[in-house]
Amino acid sequence: MSWFSELYDLYEKNEEKIGRVEYKTRQGKKGPEQVPLVLLPIFHTTVAAQITVDIDSEGNILGASRVPDEDKMTIIPVTETSGIRTSGVEAHPFCDNLKYLAADYARYVKNEKKDFSKNHKLYIEGLKSWHLSEYTHPKVDALYAYLSKGTLMADLVEEGVLITDEKGVLLEKEKIQIVSQADAFVRFRIIEKADLSQDILNDPSGRYFSECWLDGTLQKSYIKYHRSRLTQTDFCYLTGENVPVSYLQPKKIRNEGDGAKLISSNDEDNYTFKGRFTDKTEAFAIGYEASQKAHNALKWIIRKQGYSWDDLCIVIWESNLEPIPDWGADTDKIEEAYQEAQESEYEGWGEEEEQEEKEYETGAAAAARFKAAMRGYGENLKTDSKVMILAFDAATTGRLAMVENKEFAASRYVDNIKYWHDSCRWLQSKYKDGHNFRYFGMAGVKDIAEALYGTEQKGIISLGGNTRMYAEVCKRLLPCISERRRVPRDIVNAAVQKASSPVSYDNRYNWEKVLSIACALVKKQKMEVEKEEWKVSLNEESRNRDYLYGRLLAMADRIEYRTFDRDEDGKRVTNAKRYMNAFAQHPYQTWKVLEERIQPYLQKLDIKERNSYNKTLDEIYELFDEKEFTNNDRLEGLYLLGYHSQSYELKYRPKKAEEEKE
Repeated sequence: MSWFSELYDLYEKNEEKIGRVEYKTRQGKKGPEQVPLVLLPIFHTTVAAQITVDIDSEGNILGASRVPDEDKMTIIPVTETSGIRTSGVEAHPFCDNLKYLAADYARYVKNEKKDFSKNHKLYIEGLKSWHLSEYTHPKVDALYAYLSKGTLMADLVEEGVLITDEKGVLLEKEKIQIVSQADAFVRFRIIEKADLSQDILNDPSGRYFSECWLDGTLQKSYIKYHRSRLTQTDFCYLTGENVPVSYLQPKKIRNEGDGAKLISSNDEDNYTFKGRFTDKTEAFAIGYEASQKAHNALKWIIRKQGYSWDDLCIVIWESNLEPIPDWGADTDKIEEAYQEAQESEYEGWGEEEEQEEKEYETGAAAAARFKAAMRGYGENLKTDSKVMILAFDAATTGRLAMVENKEFAASRYVDNIKYWHDSCRWLQSKYKDGHNFRYFGMAGVKDIAEALYGTEQKGIISLGGNTRMYAEVCKRLLPCISERRRVPRDIVNAAVQKASSPVSYDNRYNWEKVLSIACALVKKQKMEVEKEEWKVSLNEESRNRDYLYGRLLAMADRIEYRTFDRDEDGKRVTNAKRYMNAFAQHPYQTWKVLEERIQPYLQKLDIKERNSYNKTLDEIYELFDEKEFTNNDRLEGLYLLGYHSQSYELKYRPKKAEEEKE
């Protein structure tokens, strides 16, 4: 279980971050949003709170308010059983739902089928036990004093936080966030008199936070109290010691609403252990604290830098949390992330380079910049550092399956990422900073998934709500990127098929994006399977039938396009693109049609341009073997590379000619 040990070590190495709430910027439905994340203390979890109650150190209420949605994440202590509770009655030690906290709950919530007195009795007995122990805390004492009065519901109604009908019963339709009033979760602020002799602002413990969920001393107090109550010990398979163990493992691994567990052994009927063990303790045991640390580290690192699509979650980290290239990002994003890291360390570094126009940047310059970024990542890594790759998928709603578990030397991981982008290097395009941006490299995993299986919707390529398709593509591409495995042939074929149908796209940019991704995948396949190396720059000596036919198609496309009027023919499609799919299936037969149809367009061009195109066509014809030219069998994906390279050369030929004159 090296992955479990790595998570345990990750927790230990980041001890100074325990309990400190950080914020990560994430792209939400309404734009960028700040998402909280925290490395939880052991015996604690996070919940969404709906109500905040303010009391003083004597247990007197000072006020109450509803919690705004963006501030709802709350750290609370839990017991072994309350941390995984679902429908049963299990009380949390400090903050909880109204039905546990309020002795007067039944007075405001009418439910004849349920007796809520058991909930409150269980809660108040637990809080009293902590309050009377040697591990109590001033905030525990204040809360116990307040809740013992039994007036929480009445106070919240008086403060206007809870809304009742004319009979004094909570309105069922009234919500706080998206939760009914009766089910609201309550957290507390204990307002104490300021001690002016203390440096409150620079106190790292959180002792002077009135917010109970941010007070590190309260968290440590509960940890000591909870430890004192653990009695069952067994052999821990992780640490090799006899320590308190738990057979109830945490949930909320992938997100706050995740009920699936990674480790589970709650079936104690004969079926599970028959013929092997007498009970579950003989099968497997992990120390309670070790399990808490490993699970809390996993939750933290997933929220910090994990990917999630549908039920699939993938997380990758370096053992010392040094920056490493994002496996799912495109080449430009990897370069950009590295430059931003450099600029944050050396203010102003790289500003001049960022101002330069990148539209016509050479492939060699782009390759050098990417190589420098990858070298920079590698230089920050220690010789013994490792990279862990974990992927989880939900087998059922309550069971989490580990579908990927890999451990690499960090330097090898960086080399593999570099290999992926180098072996797929092609001229890519994406929408960036309000315009179409071109770069040399490979597209990101999300773009690849959309290119393979997406459709054009409202001007963009999208899979719609089919997040499962994203997940499946990610699972299949992850080993290709991180381990240098070959891209599955069906993925390459799907990309070629999509790129061979430009008429399926109203937006030319979308098709060009799909075409570039298909070219990159075909290039990689040719290199790995047939040991052939292809580049964006036009290969004018290649005699490969597929490549040459692709060049001919590009010529036909360009000749017709050059006669278009930008205003009148903006959305017009050339015959070459219209017949592209048929051309890929029957190239010789279709070319005879296209060759005939481009003649009128050639006549519309000025004599210099017409002669230039005729000369290029003759050069391509001369490279064909006669039998290969008349072969009408379907073309392989390499024809797309011939098409793209010839198109690129034709598009920028005038610019190159001008530069050569200068």
